[in-house]
Amino acid sequence: MPTDFFDSYDIIVVGAGHAGCEAAAAAANMGARVLLITMDMTKFAQMSCNPAMGGIAKGQIVREIDALGGFSGIVTDRSMIQFRMLNRSKGPAMWSPRAQCDRIKFSIEWRKVLESIPNLFFWQDTVVGLIIEEGAVCGVITRTGVRFGAQAVILTNGTFENGLIHVGRTHFSGGRISEPISYGISQQLKEYGFQVGRLKTGTPARLDGRTIDFSVLEEQPGDEGGGKFSFLIDDAYQSPRMSCYITYTNPEVHAILREGFEDSPLFTGRIQGVGPRYCPSIEDKIVTFAQKQSHQLFLEPEGTSTYEYYLNGFSSSLPYDVQFRAIRKIKGLEHVKIFRPGYAIEYDYYPPTQLHHSLETKFIKNLFFAGQITGVEGYVESSAMGILAGINAARMVKGDPLVIPPPTTALGALLHYITNPTVKRLQPMNIHFGLFPPLFTPQKGKAKHLAITDRALRAMEEWIPMIRSEEGPLRLPDPSPVPRIP
Repeated sequence: MPTDFFDSYDIIVVGAGHAGCEAAAAAANMGARVLLITMDMTKFAQMSCNPAMGGIAKGQIVREIDALGGFSGIVTDRSMIQFRMLNRSKGPAMWSPRAQCDRIKFSIEWRKVLESIPNLFFWQDTVVGLIIEEGAVCGVITRTGVRFGAQAVILTNGTFENGLIHVGRTHFSGGRISEPISYGISQQLKEYGFQVGRLKTGTPARLDGRTIDFSVLEEQPGDEGGGKFSFLIDDAYQSPRMSCYITYTNPEVHAILREGFEDSPLFTGRIQGVGPRYCPSIEDKIVTFAQKQSHQLFLEPEGTSTYEYYLNGFSSSLPYDVQFRAIRKIKGLEHVKIFRPGYAIEYDYYPPTQLHHSLETKFIKNLFFAGQITGVEGYVESSAMGILAGINAARMVKGDPLVIPPPTTALGALLHYITNPTVKRLQPMNIHFGLFPPLFTPQKGKAKHLAITDRALRAMEEWIPMIRSEEGPLRLPDPSPVPRIP
């Protein structure tokens, strides 16, 4: 192993998004000496799209992360400004917790968590290369030329690896708008036999709440009495509760959007990356569902210290002037000002069939992937892969066998699905989509959903004591069964 390192650690985590934060916390809490490298120390677990956690099926994943000693649920509880239990009309098996969060507070709470872990250290920089010896990773090189050594490296680059942003015919490099890309790693990994693909995601315009006419919109408050994700703490942050609001597009909006199609990177072929199947842009919607006269939109507050609102359901990469004119034809937004337009972003990812179920890569030893670079979509899915990568990297450093959650759990179902060589197209985690193994006794409707949920809870309850008995790895002081969703 090279000896010219500035410093050495057990594990280096590259990127401090949702996957990176969970990975670093899990590994450090298992006793590993961890370095978390991030481009911006003010944006831990940044909510780049809508400031919300949980939702259909995702809420169950957050609670499984919580049971493993992860922090996504705790941070959500301490930063939420609204809680809703979705699908109450469909029976308890289908209930899914969802929280609207204060975006700034969410990042601050994550930083508090990470800085409270004694053997977790930080470095603000960009990783541009891996140090590889005899087929195994043993460190990283940063843009400033600093070399760090490690027994294992976890890559959680998110959308930053060769990110390309599109707004109409304008395109420029960026990991998020106005933020620089990372580069170098993809080309290096190609030389080691990795397949590198391109994915696309997008985000809508952000609106100035001072210019929204809320009096004509449908208010959507949170549940009375609130709620929480984590059963490990009682001190959920009591921030002021805020409502979301509902409005709709209309034929006039659609007509303006169609005027911009000739400049749309989505339709001109400039965008080569594959987009998320169940999170289409507004231009996708009006083409795919041409017969629909309107589409529901949600105005979601970004937090208690800002007037910024997220226009959920209106993701777009059309020219900014087309977006602006169309938005102003929406009820309640006739005089709205926008802080920034929506945009699409393409980025490098590594098809996860190149990973073992432990999330260690098949081509380079001691190198783990997690988060969006594996093709998963969303904060929750990224967090799930992050905690599993962190646990396994720490176990590898200790010489313990790597662990894989049962496929009957939500975490296990997602993990087994994405690493399955037969999978041709990834999809968001959702129990409706059949990611779970079939039941021994076929059932239908609510009975099927209840049976799958109960089986997942039992499987997690059985698995946690097993991995504890091997080395007592997790942050929780005592084994704790997975709480059942009420």
